[in-house]
Amino acid sequence: MRTALVTGVSRTNGIGFAVARRLLDEGHRVFAQSWSPYDATEPWGADPRGIDGVLSELGGGDALAHLEADFADPAAPERVVRAAVSRFGPVDTLIANHARSSVATLPELTAEELDLTWAVNVRATLLLVRAFARQYREASPRPQPGRVVLFTSGQHLAPMASEIPYAATKGALHQLTWTLSDALADDGITVNTVNPGPTDTGWASGDLTVTVAGRLPRGRWNSPSEAAAVVALLLGDDAVTITANVIDAEGGFRRWQP
Repeated sequence: MRTALVTGVSRTNGIGFAVARRLLDEGHRVFAQSWSPYDATEPWGADPRGIDGVLSELGGGDALAHLEADFADPAAPERVVRAAVSRFGPVDTLIANHARSSVATLPELTAEELDLTWAVNVRATLLLVRAFARQYREASPRPQPGRVVLFTSGQHLAPMASEIPYAATKGALHQLTWTLSDALADDGITVNTVNPGPTDTGWASGDLTVTVAGRLPRGRWNSPSEAAAVVALLLGDDAVTITANVIDAEGGFRRWQP
């Protein structure tokens, strides 16, 4: 049984929710982080069930705990990790799924948006990894082999000129995968990053949904549960030798197709 901290669990159609559900269904314990006020500012909106409804949909009973925290606050990552350890004891798995999805072209860039997107997507992730690694090293007895899974996007495969702050920060996580893997290898912790490809979490317009579906061999977007399945693969015992990888789980997305 793993004890996992999963960030970005705020909407029932999101990847974070799917990951948490997959882990709970497999008998693991999950500490979920969310920040619904951010979703409320975006076109997709906060989950109409509210965070209590989201957690109720997850079920989990005593195997599920939760904390709302704004990762724009530099103290929040440490606070979330401490809360997870306080609730469940040592945490052996970190799934950093949260993200600020920042849409801005080059003329639209502002220093404020760049700083905020960096703080949430990169700074908070690094501080989460630091706090996770510290409590893992200090645990006695040592938990089972540790796992860190980050999330990136397709910025390394094609331009994202309408989402420059987002692309910049996701690119940073992509490039950090090797470095974090080396930093944690001697602690028995693997670090991998997942690019889930076009995933239907309710954010895309109707036209974009149709266009992208036409470029996917299955004729549909990937599902959050399919992203969760990739995460589950990386957490399994058979994945102990897989580290420092960025895994493109895009379902054969044909970006070049007109």
